[in-house]
Amino acid sequence: MKKQVQELIAQSLKSLESKEILPTTEQINITVENSRDSAHGDFATNIAMVLAKVAKTNPRQLAQNIIEYLPESDILEKTEIAGPGFINFFLKQNTHQSVIIDILDKGDNYGDSNIGNNTPTLVEFVSANPTGPLHIGHGRGAAYGAVVANLLKKAGYDVSCEYYVNDAGRQMDILAVSVWLRYLQHCGQDISFPENGYKGDYINDIAIALHLEHADKFVTVPEKLLSLYNEEDAELKIDMLIKYCTEELGKENYRLVFDAGLNHILETIKTDLVNFGVKFDTWFSERSLVDDDIVTTCITKLIENDWVYEKDGAQWFRSSKLGDEKDRVLIRENGQATYFASDIAYHLSKVERGFEKIIDIWGADHHGYIARVKASMQALGLAPEKLEILLVQFATLYRGKERLQMSTRSGEFITLEELQNEVGKDATRFFYIMRKSEQHLDFDMELAKSQSNDNPVYYIQYAHARICSVFRQIPEKGYTYKQEEALKDLSVLTEPQEIKLLSVLARYPEVIENAAQAYEPHQLVYYLKDLANDFHSYYNTSQFLIDNNEIRNARLVLIVAIKQVIKNTLSLIGVSSPEEM
Repeated sequence: MKKQVQELIAQSLKSLESKEILPTTEQINITVENSRDSAHGDFATNIAMVLAKVAKTNPRQLAQNIIEYLPESDILEKTEIAGPGFINFFLKQNTHQSVIIDILDKGDNYGDSNIGNNTPTLVEFVSANPTGPLHIGHGRGAAYGAVVANLLKKAGYDVSCEYYVNDAGRQMDILAVSVWLRYLQHCGQDISFPENGYKGDYINDIAIALHLEHADKFVTVPEKLLSLYNEEDAELKIDMLIKYCTEELGKENYRLVFDAGLNHILETIKTDLVNFGVKFDTWFSERSLVDDDIVTTCITKLIENDWVYEKDGAQWFRSSKLGDEKDRVLIRENGQATYFASDIAYHLSKVERGFEKIIDIWGADHHGYIARVKASMQALGLAPEKLEILLVQFATLYRGKERLQMSTRSGEFITLEELQNEVGKDATRFFYIMRKSEQHLDFDMELAKSQSNDNPVYYIQYAHARICSVFRQIPEKGYTYKQEEALKDLSVLTEPQEIKLLSVLARYPEVIENAAQAYEPHQLVYYLKDLANDFHSYYNTSQFLIDNNEIRNARLVLIVAIKQVIKNTLSLIGVSSPEEM
């Protein structure tokens, strides 16, 4: 309905142009807002104040002109001028009620939009290094990314979801060495464990499985290995252990140990995400960028375009010329490509695969990475504006007043699986998106588990269950309900609470478009809170199963529409709509 009001205003402005009351207004954005107070109508616009200067008149006079030239409409009851020149629009009562027909006609598709114009869109999220199970920080990125993807699909984009598997690089080598050292310990060798190796129990599990499959195949003479422990620098020591491990085992055996760790953890990650209701269309391997020479091709192209220079035996990208704070290394002095080189190749791959809109969802600690990635796209002749980088802040978990610490390397963390098992998938998904992604999130586990009105997900699901309960009581009280008959007369829905509910329901398509375009799933949470609160108030003050057929049927069909919108919105968030609680 808001769009219809905007169109009426646009037609009025065209008429004023033809009368030379206004100059051309083609580039003017007509803003129409929902009125906060029903006494001021349903919608309001400040367009008269925006255009008064160019019209060389005062805003109230221009507002009167705009109203005078509004075309005939079957949705408007009246208009009023307020304050310095606001125009308030009052809708006809049957306009409010028609939203019920629209909702029931479209069902699960109510709120669908075509603003995305089927644009090929890639949403890459989570992409945690497969060096350990997903923890609560990864969970927030997973929930946020999944709902952003759902919103974009609802808004008409052709969306693919992708997980970038960092199956190459130093962290994966540290994982492989950690598995191998635990394997040696399991085989009876008296070897201490480096302080910066991966120490979680899952490393022991991988090592035991490795021994079950390969027995003592990877056992070596420990003397040379033990000599490496004399090195005091922890980072240098782990690098020496990696070098020793690769040389001692050989390429083939090292790959077996490496893949044992990678595959075990990757399968755990996939299982955790499926259980969390997050599915990916593609699992893209970083290793494939090297194996398919995409990294080499990428760097060669940058060299040919004079974006690369050599210094101290390394190859550097001139990213500072394109907005980055400093230049970045692409190839280290040892000849190995950096993570950044792989990232450049990865984003080239995204464009070459035909995606016109590319969305990366990163942890907030990667903020400094944005400028260099956009610079690399520009240097490759790609359009940096195709890339949107969204940041997700950290989540801090509380159990009661106790703040839970987390460290992946030390193995001291709460996994996403553990959080779901304690709190439940629904509350976990919902709580993760309750705030803007760039805001820090304190996750209150006790609140998430509570069955009270203070728990927003419980409060919203309870609204859905309450409506289902009403319909279970219909035959018990000797009534019948046929939707076709109920839709014949909605004119009896005249109570202020009913008009307010109808207005909130009508706002849903706008909420979807706004949330999708802003990448803000928390708008769905705010909307559901409002809708649930208005419904519970209505439920507590009104009777639905009454003898008056017209009022009973109209109220029942109204709450059917409310139930449908709650279900649609919870579905986008990845939360269930229970019929009993």
